[in-house]
Amino acid sequence: MSIEVGLKGRAEAVVSEATTAQQAGSGTLPVFATPCMTALMEQAAWTSLAPFLSEGESTVGTKLSITHESASPIGIKVWAESEVTEVDGKRIEFKVAAYDEKGLIGQGTHQRFIIKNERFLEKTAKKLEA
Repeated sequence: MSIEVGLKGRAEAVVSEATTAQQAGSGTLPVFATPCMTALMEQAAWTSLAPFLSEGESTVGTKLSITHESASPIGIKVWAESEVTEVDGKRIEFKVAAYDEKGLIGQGTHQRFIIKNERFLEKTAKKLEA
């Protein structure tokens, strides 16, 4: 089985003090932080791909273009949905959206690449070399 256009993913959470803009450093209000919303969108995307990867492979996010359209208070359930819109070799494009119990809170597009874990980490570690 391979990754195909139309593959869907979902991730959910409940807004807590730890996921507010105040705690994330992205604002001063006790509402669901944009960085936490984007992380939920990425989680929906990467977890949908995980069953299709070979041992030693992962995906990394490389592009995200989103809007955050509505605030969500502490205590409300939030979730993100992803749908694969394009597969081009190791590059996967998604449509992403986030919701709370009252409706849409954000949407956009996301891109991920399939990588070999060991090679990726070796390349990353070279940044520490003198």
